[in-house]
Amino acid sequence: MLKRLQHVCIVVKNIDETAKVYQDLFGVKAGHSQVMPEQGVKAVLIPIGDTEIELIEPIDSKSGVAKFLESKGEGLHHICLEVDDVDKELKRLDAKGTALVDKVGRGGLAGKVGFLHPKATKGVLIELAQPVK
Repeated sequence: MLKRLQHVCIVVKNIDETAKVYQDLFGVKAGHSQVMPEQGVKAVLIPIGDTEIELIEPIDSKSGVAKFLESKGEGLHHICLEVDDVDKELKRLDAKGTALVDKVGRGGLAGKVGFLHPKATKGVLIELAQPVK
């Protein structure tokens, strides 16, 4: 069951520069950041009310995010929806024949996460997240 919009993710060339732009324009400060070598990215969360903007920067030129940035440029990468149980939702969606990137949840910046393939959602990459309790 969907609970809320957890975050909107933007792929950028330089996290530090982009976080500074958001701080200068809107007065919001970057919060939790993390390097995730298994995904080939550096990421930071910028809290805004009860949701966040996630900025991701590729650190591996062969990663999917690097290829996305190269082909599409900086901009919206995905939206993240919070759920009670990522594995349960992925299993339910898989049973419906939904195209998935992940069949089971994995670790991510937002907690336990799993991605739906954009072809299942009319071109939007959707991440499901189960925050760590």
